[in-house]
Amino acid sequence: MSAWTKVRTLYGSEGTVAKYVFEQEGARPAVAEAVLYRYPDFRTRTVVCCSVQSGCQMGCRFCGSGDNFVRSLTAGEIVAQPVRAIDDTGVDPAEIRKLQIMFMSMGEPMHNFRNVAGAIRRLHALYPNADLLLSTAAPKVNYGPLRRLSQEIQKLGLQFSVHESTDERRNALIPNAHKLSLRDLAIEGIAWHGATGRHPFFNYCAHPGNTSPEDADRLRELFDPRIWQATISVICERDEHVAAAHERQREQTAAFSALLLERGFSVRVFNPAGQDDIGGGCGQLWFVQDWMGRHPDRARPSRGKDLDPDRPMPGLGGGR
Repeated sequence: MSAWTKVRTLYGSEGTVAKYVFEQEGARPAVAEAVLYRYPDFRTRTVVCCSVQSGCQMGCRFCGSGDNFVRSLTAGEIVAQPVRAIDDTGVDPAEIRKLQIMFMSMGEPMHNFRNVAGAIRRLHALYPNADLLLSTAAPKVNYGPLRRLSQEIQKLGLQFSVHESTDERRNALIPNAHKLSLRDLAIEGIAWHGATGRHPFFNYCAHPGNTSPEDADRLRELFDPRIWQATISVICERDEHVAAAHERQREQTAAFSALLLERGFSVRVFNPAGQDDIGGGCGQLWFVQDWMGRHPDRARPSRGKDLDPDRPMPGLGGGR
């Protein structure tokens, strides 16, 4: 029996990306999105980005789920997303040269860590060749369980959503007060590196206000290139009106990547397909936004800035 009662599949015009919209009906309704990419074909490289919550409590201003929260997803609901996507490739998973499953579509993994950890263990058993990546905005929780899980499962990687080089600007972008400062985030990454011997990533969405040489210098001061690797993302907007900006954003991302390379970082650029027609990029949760607009009784406001930083977030199990 499927973990979801309804699944819709939409295909991008580029032919390299598909969006899955999962809906749960009944006593505990929910909605989630997952994205499937191929580079250039599924046998060479397959990437799945899946959701860990329906909505989110972090309140990131660039994200289509930043305003509402429904509930955390079960381990079964998380696992069902990449399983459905990988089944649809028509390729034996064991024959995929580079298979990546990323927990970075919707929701904060560290606010649903028990279920995320259970999903990671099940997915690792199903796809032992898959690289697993947990991406977090760094809420204030105990990261010890994540370090232990990462020691247990050698294929598990860690990425922090940084996006700005100063706490002041990052606080405006991610207004949830119950999160680590950039320096404390960096300390957690160092601890994870020490426990696993693997390199954490910081993810940075480049835009006109954060790509100066001074920004690159601040990142170099915060994140030691001997420990950290950088992911520079072409920025994704929460609405549909983004096509005209993509070329400029790609140029800006390339220029800032060059600045980080000069400062010793290993840099990768993430430019997701399907941003213009199916919302293939991170935060472009168009179908989630539509569902929440049609179910106002199920989705409660979740602006991060409205939360008390000294009180644990209600209804969330965060690996403490």
